[in-house]
Amino acid sequence: MENDLIVTVDHVSMRFNLSSEKFDSFKEYVIKSIKRQVSYDEFWALQDISFEVRRGESLGLVGLNGSGKSTMLKIIAGVLKPTKGTVSVRGNMAPLIELGAGFDMDLTAKENVFLNGALLGYNRSQMEAQYEDIVKFSELGDFMNVPVKNFSSGMVSRLAFAIATIGVPDILICDEVLSVGDFRFQEKCEERIGNMQKKGTTILFVSHSLEQVEKICNKIVWLEKGRLKMFGDAKNICKIYAES
Repeated sequence: MENDLIVTVDHVSMRFNLSSEKFDSFKEYVIKSIKRQVSYDEFWALQDISFEVRRGESLGLVGLNGSGKSTMLKIIAGVLKPTKGTVSVRGNMAPLIELGAGFDMDLTAKENVFLNGALLGYNRSQMEAQYEDIVKFSELGDFMNVPVKNFSSGMVSRLAFAIATIGVPDILICDEVLSVGDFRFQEKCEERIGNMQKKGTTILFVSHSLEQVEKICNKIVWLEKGRLKMFGDAKNICKIYAES
């Protein structure tokens, strides 16, 4: 039913203008830009992509590096505006797109819990009620008063995932967040995602691990050089993709 649609991607294309020149300094770039002496090459990261996601589904995006997976997730999350086409999203999102996005690296982990929670729409009392669970899940109890700039990428990933998944968002967007950290913690994250799925959260998932994609997702969007190659059942497409 149409009312079940939670994400609708309608003929989306995304163009980036890449400078075709090299500059010795930022000053040189600014001067030439003002004089309109900078030339650009057009790069279409996505071309005419359409698909729909229904409430409660788990959609995986697969494709080689540079195929447009992360760009597509950023457009759905509202980080980027498509050059052509439209995206319609119903419900609240918890985006895990770039490690540390929404964090102030000079603040401590504890301070960032409340900062990031506010960006996700939670008030202070809600975050205080969830704080101990965040610390326990992230396994960062000894580091909560340490500035995040001193964290490894794995520690940042743990903290970001723990904050983003404290509630039951309508949509959880995960871009390679399970690729950082040890295997045991990845299993914890997969288990939490599974619990969110049972509660009706829609998952949009990117991973280089086809095994993870097949385990978590029931639908697949296969992108190739910015174009939609296949869209449909996860097991069928994963099998074809693995053999390609």
